[in-house]
Amino acid sequence: MSDILQNYINGGWCDSASGQTFVNENPARRGSVLNRAQASTAEDVEAAIGAAATAFKPWSRTPVSERQAVVARFLDALATAREELARIVSLENGKTIGEARGEVDSALLEGRHHLQQISVFAGESAPRAEGSITAWEQLHALGVIGVISPWNYPMNVMCRKTLPALLTGNTVVFKPASFTPWSAVFMAGLFEKAGLPAGVFNCVSGLGSTLGNKLIKHPRVRAISFTGSTEVGRKIQLLAAEDFTRTQLELGGKSALIVLADADLDAAVEATVKAGFGCSGQWCTSTSRVLLAAEIAEAYTAKLLARCQAMKVGDPLDAATSMGPVAGPTQFDGISAAIAKAKAQGARLRFGGVSDNAEGYYILPTVFDGVTRDMAIFHEEIFGPVLALSTVRDLDEALTWANDALYGLSSAIFTKDLASAMRYVREIEAGMAHVNIHSGFKTPELPFGGWKESGFGLPENGKTGLEFFVERKAVYVG
Repeated sequence: MSDILQNYINGGWCDSASGQTFVNENPARRGSVLNRAQASTAEDVEAAIGAAATAFKPWSRTPVSERQAVVARFLDALATAREELARIVSLENGKTIGEARGEVDSALLEGRHHLQQISVFAGESAPRAEGSITAWEQLHALGVIGVISPWNYPMNVMCRKTLPALLTGNTVVFKPASFTPWSAVFMAGLFEKAGLPAGVFNCVSGLGSTLGNKLIKHPRVRAISFTGSTEVGRKIQLLAAEDFTRTQLELGGKSALIVLADADLDAAVEATVKAGFGCSGQWCTSTSRVLLAAEIAEAYTAKLLARCQAMKVGDPLDAATSMGPVAGPTQFDGISAAIAKAKAQGARLRFGGVSDNAEGYYILPTVFDGVTRDMAIFHEEIFGPVLALSTVRDLDEALTWANDALYGLSSAIFTKDLASAMRYVREIEAGMAHVNIHSGFKTPELPFGGWKESGFGLPENGKTGLEFFVERKAVYVG
């Protein structure tokens, strides 16, 4: 691929109207230049929206079976490109090559689910008769959809939003995160290979909020599907509300893991490491708070620290690496500041902190204990490999502490007691509840979305992943 990544608009590759580009850096190599991406302007977004609007009617009238055929070809191309794309994701995001392969696999799993589910979803509106009147429910695509995806799962989240939008007959303008433009451009190339008609999918890269605001406020854009911070999601919702633009917002998290006295501690520690340090703690569903029954707190902590000591932090392309760098300088600085703040507020650093490897943006797996509810580390999303350990008396207190958060995306509990597990399921204030499973686990058959400030609108995946992209019309014929 060229050292200059281009936009993909109306079935063709082009430079931005500004003629400017920005650097795509490898976070494992400070100051490196993987390639350069287009620094697009509102003019480029306007062109992409125009192309998508023109393509909408013919695409929406295309039979579902033909849309499925195109998406199936895309998924076949994605499977063929698995290793190449995983390497791209690892290079520009910093996650390990194994995690990047897992992201591609997750996108394939979810995409194949949507490919099958659309047949059921589109066929649910069966006619019914009452006397001389025949009535049925008819589904209609919305129109042009703005998709704004994050850097932490740059291709999987894009697929989770874009494929349902396309299968239901909509067209898409995709704005990738500025940290990860390469994987986005690569995915656009796969749509081109799959034979998607011109204008049905468009990709425009760029820095800042200018592009996003243009998408959100444009009168021809009918819906916005966004994954990112709660702060940005709130701004999107306010802008979109002015024009009744539909929104699907998947936002921040501060997931709690409860470990009761009867838990399998080895399994609980493995789940903590997987969800706390996977993707360098940069999952929206990452475990960031661990609430430990007093009886097992010391034993659990000892096992966790031993696992941290055994982890190798370094080059994400090295198969022996346990954890790569965080995604870039902004993440590195924010996580470093949060660690310093936790120390200043009295949390006890048991392991980790900022790495002495200055070659990249490296943060070690970091563990604090003695964390109380009045500390910032307990409440604020850090979005990095930082765990806050707290000791609780019992399940009552654990649930109270777990629910003491602005966020409510995911959660987990480890216990052998069914009654305790079911009480947790009933009372946890989160969109996902895991029993003896890490907090990042999900399947495409079930909805993916959060409560409170972790989300707004219909969740992704499951039936609602398609439902978001359609209007329903009641039809009566006499």
